[in-house]
Amino acid sequence: MRRRTVTTLLAAALLGLSSTALGAGPAQAAGETTLTADPLETWQTDGIVWALAYARGVVYAGGSFEHIRPPGAAPGTGELPRKNFAAFDAVTGEPLPCAPEFTGGVETVRALKPSPDGSLLYIGGSFGSAGGVGRSNTAALNTGDCTIGSDWKPVVSSTVRAIDVTDDTVYIGGQFTTVQGQTRERVAALAPDSTLLPFNVTVRGSSISNDPIPGVNAITAAPHLNKVIIGGRFTSINGSLLNSVHALVGLDATTGRIVNHFTGWIPRKSAVKSLVNDGTNFYLGAEGTGGGVFDGRAAGRLSDGAMLWKDTCLGATQAVVPHRGVLYSGSHAHNCGDTPGGFPEHRNRQHLLAQSISDETILPWFPDTNDGIGEQIGPRAMVMADEILWTGGEFTTVNEEPQQGLTRFAAGPDTGAPQVPLMSGATGARGKIELSWKASWDRDDGVLTYLLYRDGVLLTSIEQDSRYWDRPMMGYTDTVEPGATHRYSLEVTDGTNLSGRNGPVYVTAGS
Repeated sequence: MRRRTVTTLLAAALLGLSSTALGAGPAQAAGETTLTADPLETWQTDGIVWALAYARGVVYAGGSFEHIRPPGAAPGTGELPRKNFAAFDAVTGEPLPCAPEFTGGVETVRALKPSPDGSLLYIGGSFGSAGGVGRSNTAALNTGDCTIGSDWKPVVSSTVRAIDVTDDTVYIGGQFTTVQGQTRERVAALAPDSTLLPFNVTVRGSSISNDPIPGVNAITAAPHLNKVIIGGRFTSINGSLLNSVHALVGLDATTGRIVNHFTGWIPRKSAVKSLVNDGTNFYLGAEGTGGGVFDGRAAGRLSDGAMLWKDTCLGATQAVVPHRGVLYSGSHAHNCGDTPGGFPEHRNRQHLLAQSISDETILPWFPDTNDGIGEQIGPRAMVMADEILWTGGEFTTVNEEPQQGLTRFAAGPDTGAPQVPLMSGATGARGKIELSWKASWDRDDGVLTYLLYRDGVLLTSIEQDSRYWDRPMMGYTDTVEPGATHRYSLEVTDGTNLSGRNGPVYVTAGS
């Protein structure tokens, strides 16, 4: 969906030439520009990346891993020790020496969030030590010198899975029941000096039958509206009725009083896994178990909680990131046939998606990972950093190439050329030659241009919209001298990259 310079020039040069393209491509939104689907070289982990954050030119990765290794390196090759936490230059991707170890507990980092000024990075998970300093499932890192902050040291009774931060408040969510020795069930608010604030919310009841422990998985704060939205596995907030609050709720940021119920947004057996806002709207990703669940993405208005759209894809959405009119997400999406631009149930699962924020249309951006290790869901975390989308998770391949735990996508360069399709030819009516082929597809461009050559000279250019699940048959009828034999070949361009040339195919016209 980027500028197609090659296409534009060819269209001008070939104006007036006749062509016939068979089949119509899927619908797509207009105007959005996606990142390229070609991954940048990225360091890898030897385990799972659960959380990503960006602050002051640095990307931080937290998870369950022991080492990082260079791009393209096989497991065990060129490794550097990194115990559940690593820092990278946001632009070059090179590892930085900041490497406090997170140990004790389950030994995992599950949440990362910088302060608004980027001076502190708040960290949550299940650990008892951060950089050799005793901490109880949460810690803060001074980003300037990579030291563990001395002011932030609340005692939290169990795993912290979600964090959001405003100028004066740190919100934490998870599976805990006490904070600083006081009752705080699954969500709490503290000052940066660890003082527990009056915000007091009772989160109870699990929305997932095979995971009976309620929990808060995601938090997004809107201080300009004095609102906090939390999502997770729960059916009761502050004693509210089952049918009025389910897995998603908007709260007064000071008191914890319910301000948005989001009734009907999240069905039974589904939970919210990710929340983020851009100051105007908020976006969520959900997963469920069993039939009739919501597994996709939704967008709502922050001010009044009105739903803007909700897609129908299945596939356990774990992360969402809005950027320049596009919502990027990590999941293992399948059966998106009722979502605009979407695909039917398919033997393969699509782990990375881009959607138009304006109308939910799935855009032609299809880099992919595998399910990977652990729970085998694939991507688990995303963050935008200096116009680069960092993605972490359980995966061990990206675009069918070995790559574990981390990958990155930028606006360019676009280096992937479409594959040239197999063309066939047949003798037609008098003076006619019939050529046909199946449309190709590209990971980050919906409309491709097919360049047809006769006897080595460009004959015509045909544009066609296609996706990997929808590759229509295409054709061209050439008019030549009756009985003449000609040589045909075909190339495909996405506007930047040109495929190899197919053929030649020799065909004799009808006489």
